[in-house]
Amino acid sequence: MELFSPDFLSALIAIVIIDLVLAGDNAIVIALAARSLPRHLQKRAILWGTFGAIAVRTSLTLVVVWLLGIPGLLFVGGALLIWIAYKLLLPEDSQASSEKNGAAMNFWGAIRTVVIADTIMGLDNVLAVAGAAHGSFLLVVVGLLISVPIVIWGSTLILKFVERFPAFVYLGAGVLAWTAVKMMMAEPLIAPYLADQKIAVAVLYVTVVFGVLWAGFLSNHRTLESRISARIARFPRLPAAAEQNVSQPAAGDTAMLKILVPVDGSPNSLHAVRHVVNEFLKNPQMEIHVLNVQTPLSRHIAQFINKRDRASYYQDQAEAVLAPVRELLDRFRVPHATHTEVGHKAEAIAEAARRFHCDHIVMGTARQNSLTRMFESSVTNRVLDLTTVPVEIIVGDSISKLERFGVPAGIGAGLAALLLLTAD
Repeated sequence: MELFSPDFLSALIAIVIIDLVLAGDNAIVIALAARSLPRHLQKRAILWGTFGAIAVRTSLTLVVVWLLGIPGLLFVGGALLIWIAYKLLLPEDSQASSEKNGAAMNFWGAIRTVVIADTIMGLDNVLAVAGAAHGSFLLVVVGLLISVPIVIWGSTLILKFVERFPAFVYLGAGVLAWTAVKMMMAEPLIAPYLADQKIAVAVLYVTVVFGVLWAGFLSNHRTLESRISARIARFPRLPAAAEQNVSQPAAGDTAMLKILVPVDGSPNSLHAVRHVVNEFLKNPQMEIHVLNVQTPLSRHIAQFINKRDRASYYQDQAEAVLAPVRELLDRFRVPHATHTEVGHKAEAIAEAARRFHCDHIVMGTARQNSLTRMFESSVTNRVLDLTTVPVEIIVGDSISKLERFGVPAGIGAGLAALLLLTAD
């Protein structure tokens, strides 16, 4: 095939389109594998993971016909991909990731995961590329190289979604589990027996995808609950000598307990405030700081609002949150200082605790076994990662709307979609 001839260009376009269609799985694997790394290593992992995946696909194209002749290869590959989808739901320990050696090991572990997963997913997919190339290795390489920026951009975009919306991890793992079942169903050894078994195939898809997600969810939930339980601290007590003089605390008394109470306007944060009030009535020698952190407006909205109006908006929102807290504290004559900040909640809470030299943080949360900790970005979990200050978690009695309505609706809609897709 002559270089840059119409046939060459048409074949190249076909290969690029095929690569872009197949790039979704690559981008998901790369993003999920890189999410547990420190930020300064994430871009490197995406870059090297992408080039590793492209190199693997290029090599597979040359030997794919021989590989697919191995009995049971697609079935075994699909089973391995199911395991990878499950493992990608389980992030590495963040503290180990922050250490230099641990970060390096996690970096290469992420690259290894990407390459292995892409090798498995590419077994049957590269047949389309090999056919479109008409035996031209140059076309395969050029087409894959053109798709590299798309994969890198897609991985970066998905990683941002994962960081902002942790539930996206489960969606990505579900896609990989779906791909795994599809590979297993394509295995020549079993495909003929399932050709007319649409109901059995649909049940298999639902069982595998739901099983992977549920197993990952349970493991993450137990890990999170154990971490929180291990870090929960009781309200600190002053030494006996200091408690004898609480009626007349001296100015600048070093025995004064400094307590930070983050509030967000929820009933659960008011539970935390009431707990602090009860503790204050037992021991008035406390310095109480109430903190409200406002989430910054997105840059798409902020660019249309001047700085003064943004500041006014944040202040109004903070006042609406702090008003009932002030009313509760003033009712019991509890001295306190209120603070308002704009930024990421967990980071702002940890920094405020450090800046005010706090001895204790009191945070309100939903009921102890709340499912939403796994789907929402858990501020409590993130604070535990960022601070060494003892944290006391006050369990409330309200369940978020996401858990009450969103989770059951999402599970039902997902199962219905799986049944509809597999029934076609």
